[in-house]
Amino acid sequence: MDETAANDPVLAAATATGVPFEVVACDPELADTAAFCEAYGYRLDQSANAIIVVGKSDPRVHAACLVLASTRLDVNGAVRRKFGTKKASFAAGDETTMITGMQIGGVTPYGLPAGLPIWIDAAVMACDQVIVGGGTRDRKLLVPPASLVALSHAEVVDGLARVLEPS
Repeated sequence: MDETAANDPVLAAATATGVPFEVVACDPELADTAAFCEAYGYRLDQSANAIIVVGKSDPRVHAACLVLASTRLDVNGAVRRKFGTKKASFAAGDETTMITGMQIGGVTPYGLPAGLPIWIDAAVMACDQVIVGGGTRDRKLLVPPASLVALSHAEVVDGLARVLEPS
């Protein structure tokens, strides 16, 4: 592991999977998925969003969900059932930052707190490579799905997301 990765929990976690990946630099103003894909030539169905969700229980429970940008996370169905709670929702931006240490637009499944479940929609696994957040708004990671499932607490979940209806 090079010195940069040793001092960066996101790169250290990606390196620790043993699966090669690529760091893709981006303008922080273009870090949000749609803008990034348009500016850098990636398709929504090869870009995945890491979304922190919360199960409304006592105590509250959290998970990181990874879904293709061409789909919508089924928070009221699949996520709620997976938590086993009556209600579930997206974590607020400040709650996401508090849990992950990352800003929206840079959230990634790499370098998350130990013990936080990572639920990966099965559709992500069908990609040859997928672009995910890089932990900061100035980079993304291009990774094969094998790298994602190599993460501690990662689990592939069928039906975690639904395909977006054309508008």
